[in-house]
Amino acid sequence: MNSTRRIFLQTSALAATGLVIGIELRRPASSDKASVFRPNAYISITHDNIVRLWLTRSEMGQGVRTTLPMMLLEELEADWSQVQFEQAMPGGQFNGIRLRTSGSGSTVGTYDALRKAGATAREMLIAAAAEKWQVGASTCRARAATVTHLSTGRHFTYGELASAAARQKVPDNPPLKNPKDFRIIGTRVKRTDGLGIVTGHATYGLDVRVPGMLFAVMERCPSLGGKLVSFDATKALAVPGVRQVVPIKSGIATGVAVVADHTWAAMKGREALHVEWDLGPNQHFDSEAFLKEMEAATSRDGYFVRNDGDAIKALGTAAKTLEATYEFPFQAHAPVETMNCVADVRHDSCEIWAPTQCPEVAQEETAKTLGLPLDSVKVHITLLGGGFGRRLIADYVSEAVEVSRAAGKPVQMVWTRPDDMRCGFFHPCDIQHISGGLDASGRPIAWRQKSVGSDLSVVNFPSEEDKKSPRIYSDNELPWGSFDNPYNFAHLKANFVPLNSPVPTGPWRAVFYPPPVFARESFLDEMAHAVGQDPLEFRLRLLQPGDVLKIGSQEIDRSRLIRVLQVAAEKSGWQRPLAHTNDRLLGRGIACNVYAADCYIAQVAEVSIGRKSHDIRVHRIVCAADCGLVINPGGLEGQAESGITWGLSATLHGRIDFKNGAAVQSSFTDFEVIRMDEAPAIETYIVASDHSPGGFGETAVPPVAPAVANAIFAATGKRIRRLPITSDKLKVPASEFPVHTRRWLIPQ
Repeated sequence: MNSTRRIFLQTSALAATGLVIGIELRRPASSDKASVFRPNAYISITHDNIVRLWLTRSEMGQGVRTTLPMMLLEELEADWSQVQFEQAMPGGQFNGIRLRTSGSGSTVGTYDALRKAGATAREMLIAAAAEKWQVGASTCRARAATVTHLSTGRHFTYGELASAAARQKVPDNPPLKNPKDFRIIGTRVKRTDGLGIVTGHATYGLDVRVPGMLFAVMERCPSLGGKLVSFDATKALAVPGVRQVVPIKSGIATGVAVVADHTWAAMKGREALHVEWDLGPNQHFDSEAFLKEMEAATSRDGYFVRNDGDAIKALGTAAKTLEATYEFPFQAHAPVETMNCVADVRHDSCEIWAPTQCPEVAQEETAKTLGLPLDSVKVHITLLGGGFGRRLIADYVSEAVEVSRAAGKPVQMVWTRPDDMRCGFFHPCDIQHISGGLDASGRPIAWRQKSVGSDLSVVNFPSEEDKKSPRIYSDNELPWGSFDNPYNFAHLKANFVPLNSPVPTGPWRAVFYPPPVFARESFLDEMAHAVGQDPLEFRLRLLQPGDVLKIGSQEIDRSRLIRVLQVAAEKSGWQRPLAHTNDRLLGRGIACNVYAADCYIAQVAEVSIGRKSHDIRVHRIVCAADCGLVINPGGLEGQAESGITWGLSATLHGRIDFKNGAAVQSSFTDFEVIRMDEAPAIETYIVASDHSPGGFGETAVPPVAPAVANAIFAATGKRIRRLPITSDKLKVPASEFPVHTRRWLIPQ
């Protein structure tokens, strides 16, 4: 069974501690060159005073090419104008250093290591200057890539000290700055790569060109799990520019590749192919029928997730009980840049250019496929035109490698939009059934949540031996959002029923959190409404006394969640009524979540619904977040806006259906995303915190759907329990819409 994000981050953090001493901060072999100072894998300084920093995460829009240098530069005491950036590659100086980008872990996983790397270089440079001047190191100060002797004003640039610094001993524990002395961390820094991106000069995977390169597209089996029987390439090879037609066994959806001089010829050649398929055992798979099967599975006991008190007994004695079932459909990743990879396979080596979140996996799988030593495979990481977890699997790299080996030339494998939408892996659909009990005074006393969902097939299903353990999911702290429910219920029971489909499933932005949090935060509003309480106050009471919940490996500080709820409410004007208009009904909704015990977030959505048209407009989302020390406030705001927009697309539009064993949607015309004219005003408020940095790439996604659904109820009195929320779900007779709802949202 694979580790959860939080367990993985904990173990990798422990590993990083060792690596900082043993590997990450060891002096690379190249440091013996007199003109280059390379104290560790991340930094090199040459005699011409050029500071090079190596970036150990993939840039996919989250801003790591700005955030990671900020942490290095803070301790190194160098300025942006003196720095050049290099993308780290697997192997060589980065052996043993994680390059994988996932789990909102870029900042969390590198904060200590990068600061220590910068401090190590700084101290060695100071020691070199002190040695030259024959003074104590404590009388010298580093600033702006220069070491100055404080009493005399003498100074050396880092470049002038490079040779001498390379001869210094690497300190085991260089002193780190007190956070109150930070000059860079915590300031608002513009993206270092922003200009290149907006002017088109940045290089994404699809921009890569190498000499002699050919282009390929694939015809993939239209049915899940089907396979190739035969193909006739005669007509395809007759298309001008087509060079070769190759059967492909790699990847998620196997098939036939057409190799050509350019992508247009490859696509026209694909159209001309005649292929016979064995559609396999899943050719009749239907997602609507599968969802009904999942709903029926809520009657099963499932695996243990959590059991506090005696929820079954408490529900049986409650003065009032409620229950509801929530549905979250299959979702696609649909990044703007489709999957692609350039591979150049030679007899004793392979070179790859790919927009990937998992360069180590790409290197390892390629070396295994080709029977090459690991260091014979080079993986160049380009900019990613969106990742969202899709590029954590290297299937498209394996395809390109297989085609290049067959063609004997470098080949760029390109997925078209329908390929990308229908033939990758998906966020699994999910059913949540929740029961709640309240006592005679309206106090919530019991909570029971049963989740029916899928394991992630791309990271392997649990083995038959694993399945024998009744705590296989709770031991891995799954499902997120149910296992780590932050509310203080005296009686809480949670179970998980695994029900897998033939659909390839894998990590999607926020991974397991969105379905359980959608259900949990929506049902809390249902409970609050049942006893006539303000949904905000209902939550705040359930988080009292603001203590720390210790659950599994996590410590959830309820006082931090209380604080972000209060800030979101205050900034949104929660207590200020919203007046209906003649043609629109208005409402606010609130939701919150704790992401992996290190990020606390609350959101308030402000929506309106057309009285006659039933169209939904989300006008404003107010977000309050406490994710510990913030490296770059501008970067966090960008991540909040990105995550909220992503979540809103899934809330209002996102859904993948399967009919006859294949995905139905194939482009942005039938798998809609939020357009500019639908985008709400987004306000992000950072709650100051002295805790260590937490990851934020995915944190803003889970609360969006319940905040919007709760706002729709506040406006219309209609509960939405199935996503996406479309106007069809609100098309009820006008007479059934309430004139008003609760006083704290809409005036009477």
